[in-house]
Amino acid sequence: MDTATRHLIEEAANGSAEGRLHFGEVIDVLTRAGVDSYTADYRAERTTYYLRDEPPLDLPLPSPGTPIADAFDAAALRAAIRGAQRGEVMYPAFKELTRAAGCVGYTVWITGRHVAYYGRRGETHVERFPD
Repeated sequence: MDTATRHLIEEAANGSAEGRLHFGEVIDVLTRAGVDSYTADYRAERTTYYLRDEPPLDLPLPSPGTPIADAFDAAALRAAIRGAQRGEVMYPAFKELTRAAGCVGYTVWITGRHVAYYGRRGETHVERFPD
């Protein structure tokens, strides 16, 4: 992976983690970097970025300290997603809310324009990108 691509991915990750970039801006940056998808794993505290014809890039995803709830609460998860879509919930708060909703991680399919969220028992919620 070249330095410019890695820099774009790190800027997206850092901007999101610091609450400077909202989800749409992160997707724009990652699209420019050539990222097809990425997986945020709350349990392993890492995010893995996948590019076409490149090895994946793993970056740390520090825990906000909020424990991951045992039960998957799809309604609470959807409320966090809606808040993020309205620009009211930035990523630091989003991680707290989704962990409290029992989300263990998610995969963002940039090329497929949707996100799949996962619970401890294999529960899945799929959210399409808003148009």
